[in-house]
Amino acid sequence: MTKIYIPYGSVEGQTSQIAEYMAELLRAHGHQAETADLKHSRGTLPDGYDGVIVAASVHMGKHEGHVTDFVKKNRGELERLPSALVSVSLAAHGDEENAEGYVEKFEEETGWRPAHVGLFAGALLYTHYGFIKRHLMKKIAKDKGSLDTDTTRDYVYTEWDGVQRFTEDYLAWLAKPGSQA
Repeated sequence: MTKIYIPYGSVEGQTSQIAEYMAELLRAHGHQAETADLKHSRGTLPDGYDGVIVAASVHMGKHEGHVTDFVKKNRGELERLPSALVSVSLAAHGDEENAEGYVEKFEEETGWRPAHVGLFAGALLYTHYGFIKRHLMKKIAKDKGSLDTDTTRDYVYTEWDGVQRFTEDYLAWLAKPGSQA
């Protein structure tokens, strides 16, 4: 049984849901998994973990600052342990080139090159936004050609089957002798 740490950064909560779902999958496969909201943690990687999956949401073209800080601070450990990055953005819903670009910028900024990267679409959570953000997000969605502009409801784009495959692939990689980040 392995012990996996899943630190994450989430603004509206979709990345948090993805991290919790991955932890549930890992537990269902007989492993220990702990999630940690980096907004409310010490920012250091605790001892005793066999692997790490860092999950970060993208807003305004950048991953969360506290996730970037965590990776910079713990880069040595992330390179030593089998580790992966999960990047959650609206761009991952139909604009993979931009989604990949966000990861490239993150890698340049942190110096960390994870061996495994998962790109997952987030959500438009209109009902959770304040007035200004709701209308700004509606305008952005409309400008991108999306028909998902009804602000009285939410749109979740996360492909949960893809999250499951990514998590299971990470486990398979982790089980291989000598797997490193």
